[in-house]
Amino acid sequence: MPTFGAHPLAMSTNSRGIEIGYQVFARDGEEEFGAVREILSDGHLVVDIENKGDVLIPDDAIVGVVEHKVLVDPKKLDPKVRAAIAHAHDAEEE
Repeated sequence: MPTFGAHPLAMSTNSRGIEIGYQVFARDGEEEFGAVREILSDGHLVVDIENKGDVLIPDDAIVGVVEHKVLVDPKKLDPKVRAAIAHAHDAEEE
């Protein structure tokens, strides 16, 4: 699993108004699947997905920011990231 910590180009906010700690949702999802841990200068986000860990969310997958919530288009994410999102709450169902 990649490690992104302490990236030299990390920021605390970006031009979209996204801040560290914002919850992240799939565009049509009702439940958050993770939280923003880092904001990179190229607009990409490092998101901690529940039951997976840190993953990179590309800037072009971000479709909106509403009330401290980041909305992403899962179709623009790597298949492994989509699979992690699908299983983000598995531990809660046990």
